[in-house]
Amino acid sequence: MNETALANAVRQHQAGNLAEAARLYCALLRADPRNFQALYFLGFLYIQEGRFDEAERLIGQAIRINPNSPDAFYNRGCALQNLQRHDNALAAFDKALALKPDYDEALTNRGATLLALKRHAEALANFDRALALKPRDPEALSNRATACFEITRYAEAAADYAKLLAVAPDFPYGIGNLALARAYCCDWRFFAQERARISADIRLGKAVLPPHGATLLLDDPEDQLRCARRWTADRCPPAAVALWRGERYSHEKIRIAYISADFSAHATAFLLAGVFEQHDRNRFEITLVSLGPDDGSEMRVRLMRGCDRFVDTARKSDLDTATLLRNLEIDIAVDLKGFTQDARPGIFAHRPAPVQVNYLGHPGTMGADYIDYILADPIVIPPEQQTFFSEKVVYLPETYQANDSQRRISERAPARKEAGLPQDGFVFCSFNNSFKITPAMFDVWMRLLQAVEGSVLWLLEDNATAVANLQREAEARGVDDSRLLFAARQSPENHLARQSLADLFLDTLPCNAHTTASDALWAGLPLITCIGSSFAGRVAASLLHAIGLPELIAPSLECYEAMALRFARDPAALAQVREKLAENRETHALFDTVRFTRNLEGAFTEMWERYQRGEPAGFAVA
Repeated sequence: MNETALANAVRQHQAGNLAEAARLYCALLRADPRNFQALYFLGFLYIQEGRFDEAERLIGQAIRINPNSPDAFYNRGCALQNLQRHDNALAAFDKALALKPDYDEALTNRGATLLALKRHAEALANFDRALALKPRDPEALSNRATACFEITRYAEAAADYAKLLAVAPDFPYGIGNLALARAYCCDWRFFAQERARISADIRLGKAVLPPHGATLLLDDPEDQLRCARRWTADRCPPAAVALWRGERYSHEKIRIAYISADFSAHATAFLLAGVFEQHDRNRFEITLVSLGPDDGSEMRVRLMRGCDRFVDTARKSDLDTATLLRNLEIDIAVDLKGFTQDARPGIFAHRPAPVQVNYLGHPGTMGADYIDYILADPIVIPPEQQTFFSEKVVYLPETYQANDSQRRISERAPARKEAGLPQDGFVFCSFNNSFKITPAMFDVWMRLLQAVEGSVLWLLEDNATAVANLQREAEARGVDDSRLLFAARQSPENHLARQSLADLFLDTLPCNAHTTASDALWAGLPLITCIGSSFAGRVAASLLHAIGLPELIAPSLECYEAMALRFARDPAALAQVREKLAENRETHALFDTVRFTRNLEGAFTEMWERYQRGEPAGFAVA
């Protein structure tokens, strides 16, 4: 009788009638609580429904009845993986593989778990073993490509993504990730075709490009919104039950939590450290929630000292971290990651706080209904573009970007010869990451080198493949590749000091310099930009306005090229701009940390008061 009932339940399950299948499995378990197959299949069904806690519990019961099923251990591992209990998931996959050493799916998921734990070499070994068993497996290829990307083996990542698309042309986000990997190594052979396909697929509603990739590769804010909404729906939809359910907190101070994986020697920390220290502790209680590793840096120590509470949740799940925020009764939770590397939007999907804010990390919308606000200024988000943001836009006065007025610059700048630069000749530079360089920008730069005798272009040495590709592209444009010089990465203090050796910083489109632009201006290096259409392409313009140099903003690439050429040929004009930059650095808003912090606090206060009054989001800070 039980066998017939089980067969009927399995038929319903295979037909996709999950509710009926679950009812039949539950009926079987009421009659026989130790029915291994009913426990296992019901647990598997719950995985399909996203009910991972219940799935893990049921499959765990099944394993206690029959500890010799590799599939049971594998699916328990999958449930634990989704619960972000990675160490336990690893143990479950190990059990599955002990029972079935050629279990390719278990190898792939074990690799994905190791990847989540940042154990990249071990992850790659697992993906390689899985692909040896099943060379055309899309999941293994995709995961291997991701692992290569994370350890900056971009050319290898691109090759894996290309293999993936050869076997699964519509694999979610495959074409977008391939384009990103190629962008990181300045491989422009398929640039136009990839962008055309990506734009067309986005408008068809396909899962084609991760949202942070959209801010790097695209200059259309509406397409960026489409990408963000699709990603959020796929990867981090709102939790079924919100942790905060409308309660009105009445705290003596407004409780603000900043959440990031970058509380270390990272660009985000360099911008915000002074703000955390300058917050008015009579009015605000500041918590930093760290999702990333402790790098042991001076910056990490400074951040821990610069707040009221520092919480390390790097090994906690999204739900556990969100629960912590709810238990702390945080009034305003600020996501400093968005969709950038090591982002955890799933924390905010649980709605742990009454007010949730997208700020600084991701220069675009998150497309998520559980994020209430985005902090901006009227340059990065013109009022007419608010419709392309799912969040309500809060306009800060003067500039949206925080900066730290205490940033150190090494006292000794190297000589040009020490930096590998020619003693004479004009030095154009662009210290943006390689993925921000596009063929159109490079065309302009090469024309500038041809027009200015003895000039060189000083770039950041990002990865060896990018260097080789850029040298090849220069030669293809009639420029000797010896005129491209590459700067190795250095400590922030030394990097700031060496910028005095350059004459003019050339910005990029569609994604501008962000912290990199602040670095140049703080170091006294004039920067020119061409204003773009999206947030990411308008940041440098915002910074130049905030430091009183709007004349360095070009409305088109033609004007940008003409401006660069004029400064290269007119030393007096460039000297005047450099002098103005030095004066304005001390007097204008961009590097006035206290002034910015008061503006930010004004925004937070208005958010909190509107929440207390039960009013909808949306306002501007005067």
